[in-house]
Amino acid sequence: MSTITVDELERTGMSWLQRIAAGETLLVMRAGEPVAEIKPVAAPEAEPGQLRPYGLAAGEFVVPDDFDDPLPDELLDAFEGR
Repeated sequence: MSTITVDELERTGMSWLQRIAAGETLLVMRAGEPVAEIKPVAAPEAEPGQLRPYGLAAGEFVVPDDFDDPLPDELLDAFEGR
């Protein structure tokens, strides 16, 4: 992610727009405070037949040990309207 000031964005906006379209994210600052984050609308297209790599969200969350345990009867009853 690149960081620029509002003034710099006003002066060189078109060159930043090209970088954003290529996939870069831009953090815009005013008086040392972030005011905007500009991201591409869609990620750049992958090559045909190319799969996304595994592990893109590694470390972002933890699956609890009881994830696949049966639900409590009270919760099952609530889902089934009993």
